[in-house]
Amino acid sequence: MTQSQMSKSRITAYGEFTRVRMEMAFPLRWENSYVLQGEDGWTVVDPGPRSPENEAAWDGALNELGIRATDISSIVLTHHHPDHYGLSGWLQQRSEAQVWMSKAASEAAWRNWGSAQQESGTNGFVEASIALCRLHGMEPERLAQLPAHLEGFLPQVDPQPEISVIEPGLPIRFGGRLWHPIETGGHAEGHLSFYEEATGVILCGDAVLPRISPNISYSPGGDEHPLRSYLNGLRTLGALKVTRAFPGHRDPFENFPERTVQLLEHHEQRLARMEELLQGGPRSAYEICISLFGDSLGIHQLRFALSETIAHLVELEDRGRATRHGEREVRFGLK
Repeated sequence: MTQSQMSKSRITAYGEFTRVRMEMAFPLRWENSYVLQGEDGWTVVDPGPRSPENEAAWDGALNELGIRATDISSIVLTHHHPDHYGLSGWLQQRSEAQVWMSKAASEAAWRNWGSAQQESGTNGFVEASIALCRLHGMEPERLAQLPAHLEGFLPQVDPQPEISVIEPGLPIRFGGRLWHPIETGGHAEGHLSFYEEATGVILCGDAVLPRISPNISYSPGGDEHPLRSYLNGLRTLGALKVTRAFPGHRDPFENFPERTVQLLEHHEQRLARMEELLQGGPRSAYEICISLFGDSLGIHQLRFALSETIAHLVELEDRGRATRHGEREVRFGLK
């Protein structure tokens, strides 16, 4: 396959929106980047994780679309996760475009990907993540897999971009449209969706996905109540008059309000299931995680599953339906 053929296979036009698919690890397989033309140049939304394959994919896609890197005037990020944020610094260097994201997301990016390399020479995020997994009962042999796994994200986000902050509540213009940034939490601190009220179009990143439930993670240094933040955000987003949603993964979809309701119901069902699993007595989040998701997950999916389990157990605790025990290893039991 030639580079031109490869870029064509990644590009899909949806009217004035162009999606460019960036490769990433199973099970998601790809991340959706969006390219929009405006008065002052082109905007790229969520350029994807950095890898040699994705760098080549962008070269091919831009060539296919007839866009020079210097034609890109802005890079807009929904959140700081590597599969959305990763190539922003690389693309900024090539285009000299401004990179825009929320203040909370930029702080999370610095905490997770920047401070370790630029300040102390040690990775505080890795150390804190291992400590969190140990606290919640992860087995030693799985803990031993975490350093290499977590440090493997660093090449996907290097170099770090210079960030311009999107102010909460203030409309932002890019791609020839006026967008209302809507900040929600739970999946990622400071996650922004961009809603165009005149058309009902929304760029929703990972806040609402059409076929899977976004991961809700309890992360060191982050939101102490991530599931509550996510549920509140779903209610906010669900009240919008959305006609078409452009998500970070899978295909654009139109049943956005209904999908927010489905996700709310999914998490209530998950909370009820965890409450059932606590009926036999206090258990660690890791034990609950294995009961829910099985013991055959790779370390990448296991870390996300455990983080989501912790988030739900914390929500049960917040609702007065569970309580935690212990300090060196935390266990949750029924209230």
